[in-house]
Amino acid sequence: MEKAILINQTSVMSFRLTGLSTNPKVQMAIFFIFLIFYVLTLVGNILIVITIIQDHRLHTPMYFFLSNLSFIDVCHSTVTVPKMLSDTFTEEKLISFNDCVVQIFFLHLFACTEIFLLTVMAYDRYVAICKPLRYMTIMNWKVCMVLGGAMWTAGTIHSISFTSLTIKLPYCGPNEIDSFFCDVPQVIELACTDTRITEILVVSNSGMISMVCFVIIVVSYAVILVSLRQQISDGKRKALSTCAAHLTVVTLFLGHCIFIYSRPAISLPEDKIVSAFFTAITPLLNPIIYTFRNEDMKSALKKLIRRNEGKEK
Repeated sequence: MEKAILINQTSVMSFRLTGLSTNPKVQMAIFFIFLIFYVLTLVGNILIVITIIQDHRLHTPMYFFLSNLSFIDVCHSTVTVPKMLSDTFTEEKLISFNDCVVQIFFLHLFACTEIFLLTVMAYDRYVAICKPLRYMTIMNWKVCMVLGGAMWTAGTIHSISFTSLTIKLPYCGPNEIDSFFCDVPQVIELACTDTRITEILVVSNSGMISMVCFVIIVVSYAVILVSLRQQISDGKRKALSTCAAHLTVVTLFLGHCIFIYSRPAISLPEDKIVSAFFTAITPLLNPIIYTFRNEDMKSALKKLIRRNEGKEK
């Protein structure tokens, strides 16, 4: 009898995704829009990584972290967008239980690592602007490597803990996820058991990480603004521009995390719009905000293009 109950509890072998829309015309429009966003995300972020690697002038802590951000954005977008694009042409948008778990693991690995990375980048800007003479002493390569390793390790631990929470719950139906990808709040909502403790763990983990990191970043930029208040020059204006750009990315990215993970696992109509922005649009905005308006980066890109044109001739 106990074996029969166990089999029944774990009977769900796949989940059905509702997608962004059930209207065929809207689905096709979404497909082309997200395909363009995804291609631009790949091209823009990969180009940033290649440029930073190729140009020795960009081998600084700021661009080291920026290359990590571009790499994460490519991976983060790839976790969800290709599956969503392929589901456009299928009537039943199914994802197996194992694939759903894998998607959750990598989604939280890259999302949490990016949260820590944005926090580290805020600290980097604080040191560069408020303590410029000691910048290379404080942010030396050893420190950068330690911070880089720490953020990836923390992201991995967070992701493993979240994936474990999902696997341990019994699923015996229903199996419809009201989204276009698997995420912990939507999946645990389908578990056929009391998930209140799991929901508390989700809020205390992801919700708390998002809130704390957001506060740290805002405080860092508040200190920077205070230090620049009476120092208006071209260099300071450039610093303010960089900080404003960073804060824009942080607000867009962490705004989603706080909205989704700082409340009980209840699906809201706004979730899909916020998640679509989070997975497809924010990774595209990063190269635009951080680099293509950055003079050093634009100069390095032109140099790389001229070098490639010279090789072709």
